[in-house]
Amino acid sequence: MEQIEKLKTAAMAMASDLKVQTVGGAEKTNNTVMDMDYVNSILHDWNAMPKKAAILTIEQYGPPNEAIFSRLIWYNNGPWKRTIVYRDEIPHDFPQPHTDVIENFINYSVPLDMFNELAKFDGSIIVERTRGEVSSRCDMEAANILALNLMNDIVTGKLNAEKARKVYCEIITAFMMNNSTPYAERLQFAVPKGKTFDTDKVMIVNEMSNQVTEKVEDVLSNDSNI
Repeated sequence: MEQIEKLKTAAMAMASDLKVQTVGGAEKTNNTVMDMDYVNSILHDWNAMPKKAAILTIEQYGPPNEAIFSRLIWYNNGPWKRTIVYRDEIPHDFPQPHTDVIENFINYSVPLDMFNELAKFDGSIIVERTRGEVSSRCDMEAANILALNLMNDIVTGKLNAEKARKVYCEIITAFMMNNSTPYAERLQFAVPKGKTFDTDKVMIVNEMSNQVTEKVEDVLSNDSNI
C-alpha cells in the first residue's frame, strides 16, 4: 500500500471514530424479514442439528432479518441484541457432547480481571471487550440463557468458574428432566440498553505520531470523499 493510501485509510478511520462516537451509527440493524421460501431453500442442505435450531428459533421469533447460506440472523429478538444460527457446527463436550450452532448476544461490559475466569468456565462464552458484548454459543437457546446467567454470577462475584461449571451441570440436567429451572428460562439480570463500547485509550503520542496526525489532517482537508 502506498503512503498516500495508508494516510487516507488512517484519515478515514479517524473520521469514522469521531462520527460514531458523537452522532452514533456504529451498529445498524435490519428490520426487514426474509422470505420463508428463500430461508427454507437455505435450510434444505443443513445438517439436522443446525436445521432444528433454526426451525425452533423461527417458531419463537419469526423469520430471520438476514439469511445467507451459512447463517440466519435476527436483531432485537426477545431479550437478545442479536441471534445467529450457524450452518457450520462446532464440537463441544461441556457439559456433554454436542455441537454449538446458535449464538445469543447481549450488551455487557466484562471487567478485564474476569476474562480468564469466564474462559475457565465455558469456552463458548465469547467476550467482545471493544464492542461491549457478551455472547453464548451452544445447541439451544436455553443453554445460552443458563450460561449467560452464570457468566453474570461470576462477574458479580457470586460464583467462581469451578462452582459455575457444577451449577451448570445441575441446572441443565434438571432442565432436561423438565423440572423448574428459572436460570435456563430467562435472564436473571438487567441487560444494559445503552452503549457499552470500550474504546480503550490513545497510546501513540510521540513526535512521529504528531507528524502522522498532521499529514492525516491534511489529507482530510483535501479529500471530499472522507
